[in-house]
Amino acid sequence: MSSERMIEKNRPSTLVNLGRRSLLGSAAALGLTPAWAQFRVEISGVGGTQLPIAIGEFRDESRAGQPVAAIIRADLERSGQFRVIDAAAGLNENSQPTWVDWRARQADALAAGSASKLADGRVDLRYKLWDVVKGQDLGGEAHAVAPDDVRLAAHRIADAIYQKLTGERGVFATRMAYVTKAGGRYSLRIADADGEGGQIALGSPEPIISPAWSPDGKELAYVSFETRKAVVWIQDLSTGRRRAIADFRGSNSAPAFSPDGQHLALTLSRDGGSQLFIIRRDGSGLRRLTQSSAIDTEAVFAPDGQQLFFVSDRGGGPQVYRMPVAGGSAERVTFSGNYNISPALSPDGKTLAYVTRQGGAYRVCVMDLASGNVQQISDTSDDESPSFAPNGRLLVYATRAGGKDVLMTSTLDGRIKAKLVSTSADVREPIWGPFGR
Repeated sequence: MSSERMIEKNRPSTLVNLGRRSLLGSAAALGLTPAWAQFRVEISGVGGTQLPIAIGEFRDESRAGQPVAAIIRADLERSGQFRVIDAAAGLNENSQPTWVDWRARQADALAAGSASKLADGRVDLRYKLWDVVKGQDLGGEAHAVAPDDVRLAAHRIADAIYQKLTGERGVFATRMAYVTKAGGRYSLRIADADGEGGQIALGSPEPIISPAWSPDGKELAYVSFETRKAVVWIQDLSTGRRRAIADFRGSNSAPAFSPDGQHLALTLSRDGGSQLFIIRRDGSGLRRLTQSSAIDTEAVFAPDGQQLFFVSDRGGGPQVYRMPVAGGSAERVTFSGNYNISPALSPDGKTLAYVTRQGGAYRVCVMDLASGNVQQISDTSDDESPSFAPNGRLLVYATRAGGKDVLMTSTLDGRIKAKLVSTSADVREPIWGPFGR
């Protein structure tokens, strides 16, 4: 569901053109409230080439207060790059694996570790990774963390294993922002990349939409209706302080940070119609970008900061266009179908994700921008707000499944999907945060 459809659903009398689009410090320091939803991960699909890995229960992991090994396994499975092999408990980082046994079980890699409580209350997580095929020790790590940070430490272990075995950076210790609605109350939430550990950054009885991370992950921009109109805010996530940066006449919507974090693209109706503008992060230097009679909205910057991709109905229906940030003519990008919205660019700028309407269904597609080839990656019918992981290997989007709004992650070929299931509230407008947590 697009932001427009979300708002239409929640505030039928509000006519706005809205796009969709974070580093928390200590939750206690921020005054954030505990997680509302306990997500569980459901993984489906079969990848083309997956590395079989065995990860045993960490010795004494019950003392850690979190299912450490299960978190690591789920992270690696969700990536689509790994197939988890059953491993009985009993190994730890000091073990000497019997290679012939693990090869017989068709494991190419093996990880095992332990958890222990330190005298100061911290939890000491240790692990080691082995190459079963070569019978080689690939090293390990130790993380001494506060009990509240055990989940994050488990994600960091998964990141380290992922990088060691694939050569690429993992995204499991990153975070997502998304909006929920439950009991007539909207919440802007920050969660781990697996949907767990959610914290509320802002709660309101009025809609909150279009969250957008700053490139350094320290701030979120979003649109709030708390003053009974659409206003763009920026919130510092370490202090909770926030400021309105676009409160012009009419609607202020669809913020997106530039790659250097110094500017934001916005959709404003201050001059009539809905047009794209650029504004400095302090709210100064407003500059109009588009001069059309159409609705221009949902702008996102290309990674080089030189171009903007956006949605416009200037051709008779909503399609994705791109134009120079410096100004100039716009070039149409999407041609398949008559309704394409919610553009998102991969971190390398080579792939465009968007939502297309097919009949009455809204589905996520990806386009190779060099060839123009398009692939549909979802098989659900009410998808919205695709957003790339910072390593470009996964997408998160919102959709409906089992009668509920849920978040879904998918590999770019659509083969491996993981459903992050909420227990009750509607979940919308996910946006994947940057590296750097």
